[in-house]
Amino acid sequence: MTGDTPDLALSSREQRLRGLLAACDSAIIAFSGGVDSAYLAWAATQVLGPSALCVTADSPSYPDHHRQLALRIAREFGLRHEFVQTSELAQPEYRANPVDRCYHCKHELYDVLSTLAADRGITTIMDGSNADDRSDYRPGRKAAREHGVQSPLDVADLSKTDIRELSRLAGLPTWNEPASACLSSRIPYHNEVTDEKLRMIERAENVLRSMGFRVCRVRHHETLARLEFGKDEIARASEPDVLAQITKELRAVGYQEIEVDPRGYRMGSLNEGVRLRPA
Repeated sequence: MTGDTPDLALSSREQRLRGLLAACDSAIIAFSGGVDSAYLAWAATQVLGPSALCVTADSPSYPDHHRQLALRIAREFGLRHEFVQTSELAQPEYRANPVDRCYHCKHELYDVLSTLAADRGITTIMDGSNADDRSDYRPGRKAAREHGVQSPLDVADLSKTDIRELSRLAGLPTWNEPASACLSSRIPYHNEVTDEKLRMIERAENVLRSMGFRVCRVRHHETLARLEFGKDEIARASEPDVLAQITKELRAVGYQEIEVDPRGYRMGSLNEGVRLRPA
């Protein structure tokens, strides 16, 4: 580790994680470049060396911002890393965007990873689910269970806060990255997911990041873009000159109306008003 050391309780959970990893002969790590999967990929590489294969699924719903982050981490930390193509957008069930859309996405991903594992003789597939995810609505976890995917961060009882701290100590640049999700999560349920919509969302969010906004989401309501910013960034986004620039740039992307949500960014805000249970 590059920083100081974790406290005793966190160190104990970290050692439990390392024990879980060491019990595997080899592993594929589903590696998106986000906080959790980046730490798991790093830790698995520390324990298993080249027997850990970090695999990034490339698809229309995967933002290039995350793709570049995954490439950077793989390069700087010596991960054995590959991309695979997934085709969830070709599935009518996924495009229809039901409340369990993530199930169909993860089912496609784990089908691809299972085939890769069988071809390479790799014994275990892992994902970055953590202990905090137990109480959240995550239908992708059902797909993980169906494919026998292991979640060692969860089993080791590591929370998101734990993972950020361990990532900081390891020198991973993801330790303070904002929460991330696929581009499809910006489209309200039961509104079709299309490549055109995903590209609009990505271009719009790139505009906001280029203006210096760190935490931002473009919720896609056809011609309306409802913008969510971090609580400390809402005031700046609402300044007349800044809002005028945002409006101009996002209209060039294809949106006709732009609104700043005064409540700011909320993870899974499109779940609000929908009856969901942890999966």
